[in-house]
Amino acid sequence: MSRIVALKQDGKMNSAVLHAFIVRAKKSTYVGDGAKALSSRPGSHDLAFTEGDWRYLDSYFGGTDFLGQEVVWFNGTAMWAMNYHGYILRADLIDATKAGETLKAALRDGESQSRLLDNFEYVGAHGLFTIKSTGTIQRFSGRENITVDGILAYALDYQGGLIKP
Repeated sequence: MSRIVALKQDGKMNSAVLHAFIVRAKKSTYVGDGAKALSSRPGSHDLAFTEGDWRYLDSYFGGTDFLGQEVVWFNGTAMWAMNYHGYILRADLIDATKAGETLKAALRDGESQSRLLDNFEYVGAHGLFTIKSTGTIQRFSGRENITVDGILAYALDYQGGLIKP
């Protein structure tokens, strides 16, 4: 049997398996500086990860201010998705490069869990990164912030959950 165990337990989604795949996918794409995939839509920036019957795609538009979506498929069926919108509020305090460096460092700091569903703080070279989230992998929403010298300089709002037919 592969590293991926049964997707369903007692007819219900195995959230631990899904969550573990999402963590590996994020670490292999944006957080891990993975290779870009072919653009799935005109102008999109795409990052993809495949493992057995699982597929993950992070597709976004923009740079300093950006909007995107992550989707997970199992055996060709979309199972989970998350939408996000990130933006620089104070360009005099942080730019897109520094915000990205802070975000990646914070998300790499913690080997076994995704910061998606945590309330979390990380002090980085360019400011204080925080995540506040509510819900579970089935349905959730949250916000990431970077504050510089106590001033909110960057924010990202997200929401998502399971996709059910």
